Amino acid sequence: MALDKFQIAKRIAKELKDGYYVNLGIGIPTLVANYIPEGMNVVLQSENGLLGMGPFPKEGMQDPDLINAGKQTITTLPGSVFFDSAMSFGMIRSGKVNLTVLGAMEVSEKGDIANWKIPGKMVKGMGGAMDLVASAKNIIVAMMHTNPKGESKLLTQCALPLTGVSCVKKIVSDLAVLDVTEKGFKLLERAPGVTVDEIISKTQGNLIVEGEIPEMIL
Repeated sequence: MALDKFQIAKRIAKELKDGYYVNLGIGIPTLVANYIPEGMNVVLQSENGLLGMGPFPKEGMQDPDLINAGKQTITTLPGSVFFDSAMSFGMIRSGKVNLTVLGAMEVSEKGDIANWKIPGKMVKGMGGAMDLVASAKNIIVAMMHTNPKGESKLLTQCALPLTGVSCVKKIVSDLAVLDVTEKGFKLLERAPGVTVDEIISKTQGNLIVEGEIPEMIL
């Protein structure tokens, strides 16, 4: 069975390390905040001006003044800090963020990412994505492997306007975990019950499969 968005976030949480400063993009990435391993010290940074973001609030406990960059209500942890977006982007541009998790509409086998605009459709703006992909040390993409038509979103070359070039390091999709290498997508893990043949059939870019591919442990 393919993963749902919560399982994708749970798998990405396994990539976190103690002491990391992490920026979570809009969509599936925001859910990672709910799956940080107990006892691990990870500081979540939001480009609208916050260090120390906590998990999503429980129903009825939302504070409309506490929001992330996607305008979702959030919680804060003891010791959290608020500041203006200029300082926040200064942190990003100076490489202070250890890991960035982004959603994507398309990723190429070279690590290019398209995640901010579909031509002909209204868009509020590119947000912080351009700065994040230009400055981040490590970018993991959380995404669905195919679009609603069943067409691959892991491509030889992106068709949509690019956000960044050769910047994505790893992808966690609803079907698989893949590294982005110089030779293309390298299959590392498959979702429980998903076959390698299915992943091959739904990956348009070059896919490297070596040896037995283990199932994800969630």
